[in-house]
Amino acid sequence: MKAVVAERYGPPEVLRIKELATPTLKDNEILIRINATTVTSADWRIRSQTVPTGFGLIMRLVFGLRKPRQPILGSELAGVVAAIGRDVTRFKVGDRVFAFSDARMGCHAEYIVLPQDGMVVATPPGLSDETAAALCFGGTTALDFLRRGKVQPGEKLLVNGASGAVGTAVVQLARQLGAEVTGVCSGANGDLVRSLGAAHVIDYTQIDFTRSGDTYDLIVDTVGTAPFSRCRRSLKDGGRLLLVLAGLPDMLKGVWVSLTSQHTVIAGPAAVKLEDLRHLAALAEAGDFQPVIDRRYPLEQIVEAHRYVDTGRKKGNVIIFMPSPLRS
Repeated sequence: MKAVVAERYGPPEVLRIKELATPTLKDNEILIRINATTVTSADWRIRSQTVPTGFGLIMRLVFGLRKPRQPILGSELAGVVAAIGRDVTRFKVGDRVFAFSDARMGCHAEYIVLPQDGMVVATPPGLSDETAAALCFGGTTALDFLRRGKVQPGEKLLVNGASGAVGTAVVQLARQLGAEVTGVCSGANGDLVRSLGAAHVIDYTQIDFTRSGDTYDLIVDTVGTAPFSRCRRSLKDGGRLLLVLAGLPDMLKGVWVSLTSQHTVIAGPAAVKLEDLRHLAALAEAGDFQPVIDRRYPLEQIVEAHRYVDTGRKKGNVIIFMPSPLRS
C-alpha cells in the first residue's frame, strides 16, 4: 500500500510516500480501505513540533524523542471495510465507515487497521467520503468543550478563530444549542462564518474584541491568542473561557482563576466519545452540521497540503483523497 511517512521532525518536505505492507488483522480488528482523510493542525504540530509553551518535552515523550514513533500521520478518515477479523460482529466487508484514530494516527495511507470497538462508525448513505472524513477532529473537539462549558440557550458566545476546523464546528454546534454566536476571523472569512450561523462577525484585523466593550457568557479560543489575562474584561460575571489551544502557563493560571474568581477557565485535551461520532453523523445527515472543506489534494500532493496548513490560513478542513484504483 501507499503511505505517507515522516521519518523525522521538520517542515513539510520531510514527508515521503512509500510502499509499505498492508497491515494484518487481529481477530477483533477491521481493515479499512481509506478513500479520504484530512491534514489537520494536529498533523502540523506533531510533524513540526510546533507546540504551545510548556509542551515541547511532553510532545516528544508522547510521539517520539528524536523522530515520530508513528511515522504515518493523519487522525480521521472515511472509507470501506476491506476485511474483518474472525471475532468482528459490528461490521462486514463492504460497509462504508468513517473513523477517528486520534493520537494513534496512521490515516495518511491507503489502508489502516482499527479495533471494531474503536472510534469507527457507519457512514450515513447521504454523506460523501470527504464530508465524513472531516467530521471528527473539529466536531469532537467542539462538542466536548461546549459540553464542558455547559452552554445554555440564549447565552452569548464568542469564538476566537471561527474559520478553522474547530472554529467552524463550534459556530454551528453552539448555534444548534441556542447560543447567540459571535465569530472572530479575518474579513475575508466573514461571509463564511455568517453562513454557518454566527449572528455577528468581528474582523480581528480591524477590531480587537477585548476592547470593544461587549461581554460574553462564553469565549472559545481555538487559536491560542485569547488567554484569560487578555479577555477577562470581555467575560460576564460567571462567564467561562474555553481554551481549546493554550500553553501550560495559561492552563495552570486558569486553574487558579477558576478557584479564586467568579470566572471559570476550561482547558485540557478534548475527550472523544463514540456517541459523539454518531451524533455528528446524524446532524450532518440531517443538514444541521456541515464540516467546511477548504481544499482537496491527491495523496501525491501531501507536501503541498501540509504547506498550506502550515500557513495557518485554512478555512475548515483540508482533504486528502486516495488514488483510484487502490493498490495493495
